Amino acid sequence: MSPPQSPNPSRDQVRPLAPSSHRIHVENEEGINYTSTSSIELSKKQRRRRCIKCCSCCGVTTIVIGIVILILALTVFKVKEPTIRINSIRFEGLSALTSSNLQTNVNITVSADIFIKNPNSVSFKFKPAIASLIYSDRVIAEALVPRGSARARRTFRMNVNITVMTEKLVGIPRLTSDLVAGELPVSMSTNINGKVNLGVIKKSVGIRMNCNLVVDLQRQDVKDMECDRKVSL
Repeated sequence: MSPPQSPNPSRDQVRPLAPSSHRIHVENEEGINYTSTSSIELSKKQRRRRCIKCCSCCGVTTIVIGIVILILALTVFKVKEPTIRINSIRFEGLSALTSSNLQTNVNITVSADIFIKNPNSVSFKFKPAIASLIYSDRVIAEALVPRGSARARRTFRMNVNITVMTEKLVGIPRLTSDLVAGELPVSMSTNINGKVNLGVIKKSVGIRMNCNLVVDLQRQDVKDMECDRKVSL
C-alpha cells in the first residue's frame, strides 16, 4: 500500500487572489473620476477669476470716463457768462427840447453802440429783442434788436437806433422842471435771450441790461451813465 501523497505546495502558492487586469481597471476608473472633478473645480475658478477681472476693468473704465467727463464739463464744456455793455450812446435832435420853445413836431434819435462779448469756445446765438427807452417810468420809445451770433471768444458789435417822438413827452408832469434844470434823466433797458451749443450740452443764456443816464440838454450829450447787468444760465 502506497503512502498518501502530500498536496502540492506550489499549486497552493501560485493561485492569484484576483485578476490583475480587473484590479488595474478599477484603479483607472477611480483615477478618471478624481481627474474629472478636479478639472471642473479648476474651470470654475478660472471663470470666476475672469469674471472678477472683467468687472474690475469695467469699473476702472467707468471711473476714468467719469473723471474725464467731469474735467471737460468744468473746463472746455463749461458755459461762461457772456457780457453786454453800451460802448457809446448819442442823442440827435435835443435842440427841440427847450423850456422856452418846445417843438413837438421834431423827433429825437438815440443811437446806442452795444457790445456783446462771448468768452465761450463756441458761438452764442441770440434771438431778436426789444430795446426800450424809459422816462419817468414810462416807455417813450422802442426799437428792435435783431438776432445775431457772437462767435467763439469774440465780441459782437451792433448799433441800435431808437426814435423818440417829442409829442410823447408833453404829457409827462416832470418834463417842465427837467427842461428848466437842463437835464433829462432817462434809462435804456433790453433783455437778450440765446443759447450756447456745446454739442452734448445746450445752455440757455439770458442777458438783461438796464442803464440809467442823464442827458445834458445844453451840451446835447450824455452826462452820466450807470449800467446794471444780470446774466442767467
